Amino acid sequence: MKISPLAGKRATPELLVDIPRLISAYYTENPDPRVSSQQVAFGTSGHRGSSFNCSFNEDHILATSQAIVEYRLRQGYTGPLFIGKDTHALSEPAMRTALEVFAANGVETILQEGLGYTPTPVISRLILTYNQGRSTGLADGVVITPSHNPPEDGGFKYNPPDGGPADSTTTSAIQMRANEILQDSLKAVKRMSWSKALRSGTTHQVDFIQPYVDDLVNVVNLEAISKAGVHIGVDPLGGAGVAYWGPIAETYGLNLEVVNPEVDPTFRFMSVDHDGKIRMDCSSPYAMASLIEMKDRYDISFGNDSDFDRHGIVTPSGGLMNPNNYLAVVVWYLFQNRSAWGDDVKVGKTVVTSGIIDRVAQYLKRELVEVPVGFKWFVPGLLHGNLGFGGEESAGASFLRMDGTTWTTDKDGIILNLLAAEMLAVTGEDPAQTYQHLQEKFGQTFYQRLEGQATPEQKAVFSILSPEMITAEQLAGEKIKAKLTRASGNNADIGGLKIVTENGWVAVRPSGTEDIYKVYAESLTGQEHLNRILEEGQAIVQDLFASQLG
Repeated sequence: MKISPLAGKRATPELLVDIPRLISAYYTENPDPRVSSQQVAFGTSGHRGSSFNCSFNEDHILATSQAIVEYRLRQGYTGPLFIGKDTHALSEPAMRTALEVFAANGVETILQEGLGYTPTPVISRLILTYNQGRSTGLADGVVITPSHNPPEDGGFKYNPPDGGPADSTTTSAIQMRANEILQDSLKAVKRMSWSKALRSGTTHQVDFIQPYVDDLVNVVNLEAISKAGVHIGVDPLGGAGVAYWGPIAETYGLNLEVVNPEVDPTFRFMSVDHDGKIRMDCSSPYAMASLIEMKDRYDISFGNDSDFDRHGIVTPSGGLMNPNNYLAVVVWYLFQNRSAWGDDVKVGKTVVTSGIIDRVAQYLKRELVEVPVGFKWFVPGLLHGNLGFGGEESAGASFLRMDGTTWTTDKDGIILNLLAAEMLAVTGEDPAQTYQHLQEKFGQTFYQRLEGQATPEQKAVFSILSPEMITAEQLAGEKIKAKLTRASGNNADIGGLKIVTENGWVAVRPSGTEDIYKVYAESLTGQEHLNRILEEGQAIVQDLFASQLG
């Protein structure tokens, strides 16, 4: 991976997006529905794009909002629709456009009081709390965020009544209808003015913050953190949860300092990511450079991405933790410190998440459920309490309440951050120190993710993959034990390939938005072994392309 000379340094003026131009383009540029890159396209986390290239404009939000109205009508969802937005510049205009459509269609819509920002997990919890005990009149929600993407991007996600990211069937239906509406020049869209929508009897503004804060005591041991006096540093990275940390500290008496309370749609306060772009990726040591520099001032520090569904943990002993390592520690801790969870509660991870979690789960005598990439696959297990934890290598996870009932069915970076402080308070060790013990017990792992260029035709090969198409019998000197195109935990298509040996694995899957494929690999032996896995894994992919495309 090529590292930009700007990586880890404060964003320079020439990197800052022109916000007036960006928002003007949202309203004045019209996508061409005949061009695939300008159509509505739901990936693993909703529709994303930028108004600069006609992939996230008002037409997209008008069409998608109307498609959601029609979808929830067909499904009989007549309860309120909760809307949350993050701090990206395009989130505010998209929220206004969406409300104009929802109000014109008579949808009861609930927003944060004062039109403030709302983290993704807060919307998930609101949906689940409202729907508890109901079988009709169910609520759902929309979260307006492109997650950790650069400042010029926008995003629009739909969460159905189960509170989690919508499944493929749902997103396909919404996407198809939205593109039909675009192609028909938005004739199906019902809309009223912003002022009328805001005053409509179906529009309500309520406080989302304090109910979420008050409920945190049921999922994290905040009393232990308070009593131990853990000194906590928090960098919200200018994201949607910036207004949450103060009430959390005040409500529970935490020794917590927000090191940067600034919100600015240019994200000028960010240090630049590995590729020279501004990206609010709390798992990146380059994006988190400023907090890492302050690690010795606090017992534990953490940050979040823009919609607060991801976490980044910084310790004095180890700096920024690799997400895989932290998730292994989370599993180790939770399943030994949540006594109300049943013995049959399982551990969930995606196919590209570290195998050290497999070893931890096996030691703890917990069944492991491995699913494809995408948090939507954890929703049923978290909803029904079958999964105590679900996590993915990109630093997204959630877990059950202390009593074993559902907290959220979407990723919650806030509770994953606070859990790090709980671990320190209860065990006297920070998570990095605990991970060192896990390495001593289960062995060291070596993990890496790469990207390779792929044409649309090459990417399409992944959709027709079968294990029989892979002719290789060995990987990095070891016999191949499994060639997987479906996840072992739920038999769902992983949208790619995973090859497993005794001491390592490689997984390859195409990007949903770029002409690249992603390679994930892990070795339980060493860096040299990992390098061989990566090299041979990519060679297998190229051989596959050659055999299928000639």
